[in-house]
Amino acid sequence: MYGNQNGLVFTNDNCIGCNKCISVCPVIVANRAVKMENGEQRIEVDGDKCIACGACFDACEHHARDFVDDTEDFFAALAKGEKISVLWAPAFAANYPNEYRQILGGLKKLGVNRIISVSFGADITTWGYIRYITEHHFQGGISQPCPAIVNYIEHYIPQLIPKLVPVQSPLMCAAIYARKYLKITDKLAFISPCIAKKDEISDPRNKGYVSYNVTFDHLAGYAKKHNIKAEPAADEIEYGLGSIYPMPGGLKENVYWFCGEEVFVRQIEGEKHAYHFLEDYKERVLSGRKLPFMVDALNCAQGCIYGTGVEEEKTKNDDILYELHAIKNAAKSRRKGSAWAKNASPAQRLKNLNKQFAHLNINDFIREYTDKSKGNEIQKPSLSELNDIFADMDKNTALQQKIDCSACGYSTCTDMATAIYNGCNNKESCVHYIKNLAEQERARLQSVSDEIEAKNEEIFRKNDTIEKMVTEANTEFNTLNLSISEMIDGNNTNAEESTNISMAMVDVVEFCDDMKKSFDEINELLEQLGGNNENITKVASKTNLLSLNASIEAARAGEVGKGFAVVAQEIKTLSDVSKNAADDSNKNKDHIVGAMTRLRENADNLMNVVDNVNERITNLAASTEEIAASATMVGQVASELHDKFDKISAL
Repeated sequence: MYGNQNGLVFTNDNCIGCNKCISVCPVIVANRAVKMENGEQRIEVDGDKCIACGACFDACEHHARDFVDDTEDFFAALAKGEKISVLWAPAFAANYPNEYRQILGGLKKLGVNRIISVSFGADITTWGYIRYITEHHFQGGISQPCPAIVNYIEHYIPQLIPKLVPVQSPLMCAAIYARKYLKITDKLAFISPCIAKKDEISDPRNKGYVSYNVTFDHLAGYAKKHNIKAEPAADEIEYGLGSIYPMPGGLKENVYWFCGEEVFVRQIEGEKHAYHFLEDYKERVLSGRKLPFMVDALNCAQGCIYGTGVEEEKTKNDDILYELHAIKNAAKSRRKGSAWAKNASPAQRLKNLNKQFAHLNINDFIREYTDKSKGNEIQKPSLSELNDIFADMDKNTALQQKIDCSACGYSTCTDMATAIYNGCNNKESCVHYIKNLAEQERARLQSVSDEIEAKNEEIFRKNDTIEKMVTEANTEFNTLNLSISEMIDGNNTNAEESTNISMAMVDVVEFCDDMKKSFDEINELLEQLGGNNENITKVASKTNLLSLNASIEAARAGEVGKGFAVVAQEIKTLSDVSKNAADDSNKNKDHIVGAMTRLRENADNLMNVVDNVNERITNLAASTEEIAASATMVGQVASELHDKFDKISAL
């Protein structure tokens, strides 16, 4: 069992919340829309409301519904040695014509005591129906072999309880007969085509005659898994047309067999029709309108042969119908004098039937019903409450309240609102509510989209401006890059020229040093020249003195001394010239020394200037190199910024 589901039918993990189960369920409150922790919705079964009609099994393509029966408990009890006898439904032979006897034999091998066909119980039910209806003039009675039909009436149409034929179903008639007339004290298990039979055998009014409901589906699976098979078991009790009860209209055909076709038996099958019919039939009964002899009502569209507890693959062909047709023909070919004699009249057959069951006390097979509607009433919202629910669902107009699309699973919007009012569904299951929310959200998103578009247009305009600015910036960057490149080139050239000048100034310094040395050498030579001039002057003075002495001697010598006087005069003249030359040379030497002194001083100043210039040129060269390096870095940064602007422009 899953979650809080406590009925015979429950929802498993395959559910996707598609609402198909709701659409076929005859009970508006038997399904609950439950929101899961992950936000998804699933449709669970309310066991207190469900009538176990099984309509959801046929509708659900996801195999999201399962059911419980007593198969496991039955086999566990057998294994413990519990005394059990089996009643098997006639549809078992139709569904498993080549296997059912071997399966029954296998059950006997496991410890089952007696095996009795419910077809015999169906014959008792037919006898009891006809007798009770005719003796009590019970016109318009509703048959009750189908527990789902009985469940629906007891829970939701209690007004029809008096119209349920108060005679037990074939199962219970067979169980009562086994207990009271065959004196079987074993627990009884029913091999059943129907999930809802569990409700019937659990009804306190049925006194626990039957303990286990073992469905065909679960029994077949268990038998295959555990290889339950043995020598075929034979029928213990002969039966008649009760074997065709599982067929649609099987009860009606039994009534016609004994009462003739002059009587009107209203036949109704299928979840889509049976429960709508019962609602209408309630109005017919309460209004006192004409009623049929009886109503043969079955929940399943193809009768019990394709019941809710039958394997799904068995429902996909008509093989079972052909098998039942053969069983029916065999039942109608009984010997003359039998209630099942084909050539007898309905009256003769009925007489033979009453004779066959004359030893039975009909009161043993009478059943009572229980009004279970208290607590199960479907609460109807008032007009005001209904309008409040519709308003909450955003359905504010008459047209919106009658869309009736059935996507929620309910036939009408009012049914959906009623389900919400009863707390078994929510407005989020309404596709039009979700559609309106989606439309409102779409409108909101459209508004947001318009705002975004407007902002985008503004952004585009700004982007155009930015793009222009970027273009201009790119142009400026290009100019800057060009200027920087030129500056870098110029600085590099200046640095090279500064280096060259610095190197040239070294040559100038060397030249000044050489010139200074030359000045020193010239000065030394001039000093030597001064010495020579002084010597010349001394010689000239001595020569002049010698000349004077010679002149004096020449004068003394007279005529003889005239020639010597001439020589003396020449010597004097030479002496004077030498002295004058020496004096002039000294004067020139003084001028040269003065000039050389000034040149030396100027050379020293030039050396200082050259040293200063050289130092500045060295500093300039270093600064130029630093400027060139900085300019290169600025160029790289400018290039990177240019690339980023290009990327921004691309966006």
